[in-house]
Amino acid sequence: MSTLNQSPLAPLLDTLFAEAEAATSPALAQLPRTERERLMQSKTEYRDFYGLLKDLWLPVSRQTGDLLYILTRGTAARHIVEFGTSFGISTLYLAAGLRDNGGGRVISSEFEPQKVARARRNMMDGGVSDLVEIREGDALETLKDNLPDSIDLLVLDGAKSLYTEILALVEPRLRPGALILADDADFCPEYLARVRAPKGGYMSVSLSQDIELSMRVA
Repeated sequence: MSTLNQSPLAPLLDTLFAEAEAATSPALAQLPRTERERLMQSKTEYRDFYGLLKDLWLPVSRQTGDLLYILTRGTAARHIVEFGTSFGISTLYLAAGLRDNGGGRVISSEFEPQKVARARRNMMDGGVSDLVEIREGDALETLKDNLPDSIDLLVLDGAKSLYTEILALVEPRLRPGALILADDADFCPEYLARVRAPKGGYMSVSLSQDIELSMRVA
């Protein structure tokens, strides 16, 4: 049995996924698809765009959550950085992996205050708050300092346009063999070019239409 299969985390995840499925954003629904995609790739308007999504959970799927748990356990991770907490579903999977590894720390970042507050409550309810630090604010600032010297896993699931910048912040601390999971990476072509570049220091593979998994090799 893993932490994912037991109370309080298992029933909590069921509840949170149901809430996520029911959430709506009238403001987002009014945006034309082309404008939505433009904003997703903007490096200057991302705060405005994600402000429109403040009521949406933007969760990983259960399958991706299981993958996060597998990567955490498989790498024997102790130090994880996550860009984009939202309401904390992905963070719960990461923390569950750390619990079953014997401990560690997830440092996650989110700039919507109401999401930060709910995510912190979800960590308490899931019994993993001792493993999680959620930093409130723009990740370009919150992840700039005070990170572990050696990071085992980086999860990119915040503003897609900033994936390259967040990688640059964390990269000096990624240990050889560290993994990076980027969700919806297709919305940041420059990030894909960076991790797929020959002799760029990474091996990278697309696991699906949505997920790019990379490993630091140098």
